[in-house]
Amino acid sequence: MKQTRLAAIDIGTNSIRSIIIEAADNGKYKILDDEKALVRLGEGLHQTGVIAPAAWERAIEALSRQKKIIDGYKVQSIEAVATSAVRKAANGADLVRDIKEKVGLDVEVISGEEEAELAALSAFHNFDLEGVRHIIFDIGGGSLELINALGAHIEEMLSLELGAVFLTESFLKSDPVQGAEHQKLRKYIRKTIKSSYTADRDGMQCLVGSGGTITSIAAMVAASRREKFDSIHGYELLRSEVVHLLAMLVRKNDKERRALPGLNPDRSDIIIAGVTVVDELMDYFKVNMLRVNERGIREGLILRGLRKQNLLPRHKAPRSWRDSAVEFAHACHFDEGHSRQVAKLSLEIFKALAPRYGLTDREMRLLEAAALLHDVGYFINYSSHHKHSYHLIRHADLFGFTPRERELIANIARYHRKSPPKKKHEEYMRLAAKDQVLVSRLGGILRLCDGLDRRRNSVVQQLQCTLSQGTLHIKLVGEEDMSVELYGAKAKGDMLQEACKLRLVIEAPH
Repeated sequence: MKQTRLAAIDIGTNSIRSIIIEAADNGKYKILDDEKALVRLGEGLHQTGVIAPAAWERAIEALSRQKKIIDGYKVQSIEAVATSAVRKAANGADLVRDIKEKVGLDVEVISGEEEAELAALSAFHNFDLEGVRHIIFDIGGGSLELINALGAHIEEMLSLELGAVFLTESFLKSDPVQGAEHQKLRKYIRKTIKSSYTADRDGMQCLVGSGGTITSIAAMVAASRREKFDSIHGYELLRSEVVHLLAMLVRKNDKERRALPGLNPDRSDIIIAGVTVVDELMDYFKVNMLRVNERGIREGLILRGLRKQNLLPRHKAPRSWRDSAVEFAHACHFDEGHSRQVAKLSLEIFKALAPRYGLTDREMRLLEAAALLHDVGYFINYSSHHKHSYHLIRHADLFGFTPRERELIANIARYHRKSPPKKKHEEYMRLAAKDQVLVSRLGGILRLCDGLDRRRNSVVQQLQCTLSQGTLHIKLVGEEDMSVELYGAKAKGDMLQEACKLRLVIEAPH
């Protein structure tokens, strides 16, 4: 399969970021390099109307370094764009010419609407938004891009002067921030949104946000929960968490904010303005859920580049979590027949237990994904493959799942064999108490059903499950001898019995 390497550079008001990817003919790609430089191109821009000489030099230096890295990877094309600061500055065009002369880079200065389109392109690629009324937004240093959509159908796009650097320089002069300053900032944000947004705002179900402010919010909340995820892409935040975080940030001075777990010290001075924008957006649209898109405009540039190279279909079927799980399992050379059989039997037991234990369709998805992926660890080694499965799943880019859900799927799959959860298992003990219970119950189902396909030949065609007071009766249905599967299930029923406080009675016809 032919491989194509592309690069994207986003020259923003606060930072310059580049990404290098390698794409296959089918449009799938992997990230080879990811570079970020804080340049504060918009520093003082609000007061002077021009990019300052020091910021100019920082930009040229950062771009020269990033261009050398890109050249080293021998990419076929580079998508380089400049956004709010260069667009707004009186000397922005001069900077673009200087970049061309000194760095050898052609930079496109894009409009706010084009920025919004790139943010939307990334969000649609990463989130299952089919049939969902939502707001996609990206907060940069100089502007806020806002997209109102139903599913993949965009209703309205706006670019507003509500960037974190611009708002900080315009309103927040004191350290710590004074109450009167913050109230003026809130009033300005509210007035700007209200006067610009003309579409219907009823029935919004969620916000999907990107940009450094959003990833910082997620990282701080995750740190406060003592959660450790490799990536906060797909992380979900409640309005109450944003409100409490903002209240805490406003009380602290800059030195105290710089020490906060999860917050990059370079962002400590502009974080209050950024979080205030998020809080006002959630309030204005009456939305309780914020979903984090860690990729945003840079990925939008990559996707645009893939389309130009005819590597990404313009119209493709909506992605699904199940397809994503199966695709990853195929990449790990899984035993598809066995995995699908274990998933099928697991769901039959799940449906019998769900009403009593308050299990929902969301938990059913976690179980099915774990069942499909439970043996991917064979790709590393047979020995301890359940532990390898945990690590592979935890690091997988699974569409449609939050970081917490990926962690749960990994743990559920890990316990399909060998020891049940123990206090010395660090990954299990990191989970919240309710999630530990969930892993034990769903892991117990998976473990039992792995035993029910002991010979990997799907001889068990169906399960007849009956749940009485304290007993789960499972009758195996099939036309061949199922004695080995009966033995396998009885040997692996321990975890389910303990987690659900049930007695298991498993029978097969003689």
